[in-house]
Amino acid sequence: MSILERIYFFHAKVQAGQFPNTTSLINEFEVSQATANRDVAYLRDRLLAPLEFNQRKNGFFYTRNNFQLPFEDSPAMTLVLGLLGNLAEETGLAELPELAEIKKRLQGVLFPGRRDISDLLYCQWVERELISGKIFKMVLRALREQKQLQLTYRAGTGRISRRRIEPLKLVNYQGRWYLLAWCRSKKGRRMFHLARMEEADLLDAKVEQSMDKDDNWLQASFGIFKGPVTYRATIKFTGTAAEIIRHQCWHSDQVLVQKKNHILLSLPVADNRELLMKVLQFGAQAEIIHPKRLRAKAKQEIEQMGTRYLT
Repeated sequence: MSILERIYFFHAKVQAGQFPNTTSLINEFEVSQATANRDVAYLRDRLLAPLEFNQRKNGFFYTRNNFQLPFEDSPAMTLVLGLLGNLAEETGLAELPELAEIKKRLQGVLFPGRRDISDLLYCQWVERELISGKIFKMVLRALREQKQLQLTYRAGTGRISRRRIEPLKLVNYQGRWYLLAWCRSKKGRRMFHLARMEEADLLDAKVEQSMDKDDNWLQASFGIFKGPVTYRATIKFTGTAAEIIRHQCWHSDQVLVQKKNHILLSLPVADNRELLMKVLQFGAQAEIIHPKRLRAKAKQEIEQMGTRYLT
């Protein structure tokens, strides 16, 4: 059991007027006398609990009734705990027992005897994907130990390849998990979709590539398809789409210009695939103004859709 659990246990006993002592910790958690002494000292000296010892009761009590531990009855902590459980479910990590255990233990420590936080919160990501818990753990281990990975990877086209990569950063984008890595065969950075990893083997070789703190490769352009910015796109939104876009942030470097009957959105783009899909979802209320090649691509896609629906 962690010191967090022991501290909250001891605090609850003191608040309940049960006058706990170090023996209470020893009996409940099977820790040594030295550990129990350190826990009480930590509560008193580091967390500034107003602890006093009652010789007659042979236990501790608070000299002030209003003392609270960090995060106790905190609405923000309640939200974080609820999100932890929902994140596991909605981003395909339900296979990881560690997340369920963390949630269970925090629930018991911070909110004993209360309703499960997940009953009070609902989160949903559409098109969620299931990820192998084994592969996810291997990716985390590679990142932590700074070691290379050997992947069996299925591309979006269905083609299977073997890749030797150097993991750089784990990325969650729209509820989906990706691994930004240096691909040794392609000699460049690539984004690998964890749901498409069929095998992942940890290698002894250490990573040679790294990301500096000021490296903005992930933030530079719109969407999940990353790379050098090739152009800035401008999209015109009208009707209800304009009202929706007014409150959205597609990119940190976007520019919104309010006109009389529409809104213009400008943002940096490295790859047009996701942007094209995003614009088309607004139907006739979204129009690509610039660049011309992207506008032509959208026109071609719309014509093909029209042909398919009219036949």
